[in-house]
Order: sequence, then structure tokens, then C-alpha cells
Amino acid sequence: MAKVPLVDVQAQYGALEEELDAALKRVCRSGQFALGPEVEQFERSWAAYCEAEHCAGVSSGTAALHLGLLALGIGEGDEVITSPMSFFATVAAILYTGARPVFADIAPATCCMDATGLAELVTERTRAVLPVHLFGQPADMDPILAVARRKGLAVIEDACQAHGALYKGRKVGALGDVGAFSFYPTKNLSAFGEAGAVVTNDPELHARVRMLRNHGQDGRYRHALLGYNYRMDGLQGAVLNVKLKHLDRWNERRRRIAERYGAAFASTAVRPVGEAPYARSSWHVYVVRCDDRDALQAHLTEAGIATGIHYPVPVSHQEAMATCGVPRPSVPEAERMAREVLSLPLYPEMSDEQVEYVIETVQGFFSDAG
Repeated sequence: MAKVPLVDVQAQYGALEEELDAALKRVCRSGQFALGPEVEQFERSWAAYCEAEHCAGVSSGTAALHLGLLALGIGEGDEVITSPMSFFATVAAILYTGARPVFADIAPATCCMDATGLAELVTERTRAVLPVHLFGQPADMDPILAVARRKGLAVIEDACQAHGALYKGRKVGALGDVGAFSFYPTKNLSAFGEAGAVVTNDPELHARVRMLRNHGQDGRYRHALLGYNYRMDGLQGAVLNVKLKHLDRWNERRRRIAERYGAAFASTAVRPVGEAPYARSSWHVYVVRCDDRDALQAHLTEAGIATGIHYPVPVSHQEAMATCGVPRPSVPEAERMAREVLSLPLYPEMSDEQVEYVIETVQGFFSDAG
């Protein structure tokens, strides 16, 4: 087992064990396992946290993206512009609707969508823009929103890695028409399995998402739409209600670790993916770029430090894209990023000793190379 894991989900449970166990027992005693009062409470709390009018709890981040697109009317023959650097679920959700993803390259400093050439990608079939707040770093939303308004496009934010991140002082997720969140077990705010949420300020979009997540029902056994079984479990709602109270504190600890890393790595050849002037990251993943990425990763592994690569292949270049008939785009910045990125351990329960060990080991790699 690594001396320093990439993430430690057990440590978080240990710190909240009594409160979490009580919440789970409460649901078990109530028998409200699908949706129910715990989910309703979380929906109210998460909407307020995101500075949004509405929230619908769903079964996963993928479901949140899918339902957000469907609620916006995205379908067969449409195009959605998105980022080539993300988890595959971002483009899978687009393809589920019958639409086609179109890729805008990334800005090197943040690894998020570069809005510079966005307008040139818009065609008569374009219906929406789907920026990704990658690694907890907010995409530059104002120019994206400006293009979308000028071209009459919807905007759906993939905020699945950005719980609590700020763009010019505002929470991400409610900046566009719809925001999608994931509460996968490794996220800043995590469930005990799969869960997600859709936030919006539009009551009609919210009502449509609520119907679509529950087999299209607008009343018991009255199915107005062809929907899905994308409901959030009551147990997940209970877990999230407990953990939400701690999210800001956890994010602040992530920030302190990221700042310590950034200061220590300034004298090395690694280049952290940092905050833009407009942003306050939630630091979901701490990512550095390194010309000798594979050798650095091997060095850290040998020292007992777990690392990750998010992501080794741009989503636009995945084999599944070809099988779905999506042509490979020219996205040189995303391709360069995929060759250089390495994720280092960062989680709220990391001890100062573990942080210093990671720093010393990274610095040691460059000292030895030098």
C-alpha cells in the first residue's frame, strides 16, 4: 500500500463515522430509499449552496449531464461544443441524446475550454456549449456565455469536479442554463456510491429534469415523457446532507495544500495547473505538467507515493469516438497536455507530514536529474 495514496476515502468516513451511521440508520428505519425526504433536504441545501434556484438529485454525474442536455431539447442531428479534456462521461452524455460533440481546444494555463475560437466552431446545427470546470478550475465563463448569447446557444456547465469553485466570486454550476454535478466517492463532496445533481435557475427546465429522472412521470403512474430511472437514492441524500456541512472546510484544507505545493515546486521543472485570476479553484485534483512525466511518476511510485494521469488520452481521441462516427479534431494543446500531466495526492485528510514527503520526493527527482 502506498505511503501516500492519491485519495483516502476511508479517512473521511472515520472522521464522520458516528454522524454518517446515524443518518443511514434514519433512512433504513424510514424505508424511504428512492428519493424521499433526505433527497429533498439535500436538493434545497445544494441549490442554496450553489446560489441556484433549483436542484434535482439524480443517480450520477453522467445522468445529470444527460438529463441537462435532454431538458434543453438537445437531440438527434444537433451539435454540442465541448472540451477534449474531461472524463468520457462528458461526451457520452452528448452521444446518448443523438447529438454530436464538437471540440474546442483548451487554454494551456487552466486546461479548460479556450473560448478564443469558439464562435468559429458554431454551425447551423450547434445547439449548446458544454464547458468543463476541470480539476476544480473554473472555465472562463464570460466569453463562453457571450458567444452563446450572440449565437442563441444554451450553456450547460460540467461542474462534476468543481464543488464550491468560484468564477469571479460566483459559484460555478448556476452560471449557465444548467449545471451538472457528480458526487462520486472521490469527489470533494462525495456519496457512498453514485449520485449527482442538476442545478438551474429556470423553473421549466427544473420541472422537466424532475420528470425525466423518474420515468417521465408528472404524477403517480402518469407518464408524460419517455424518461429514465435516474433517481437519487435516499441513502445517498442522507450521506450528502451530513457531508455538505463540512465541504467549505475541506476545500480550504485542499487550498492550503495546493498553495504549499505551488510554493515548493516553483524551484523545480514541474508546472502546476493553477488558478486563473478570475477563479477560486476547489482543487479537486492537483495536476502538474512535466516534460519528463513518466520518469517522475516512476520515481514517485518507487517512493510509495500514488499518482494518476487525468487524462492520458484526450476524450476526442478515444477509440469510441471513431466507432460513433465522430472525426478526430485538431486540438494540439489538449494533445500536449495529455503527454505532460500528472496528478499528485491532495485530499483534506492528508497530514502535513505526507504533504512534505511528496514535496521532498518531487524535489529529489529534479535534484538527482540535475
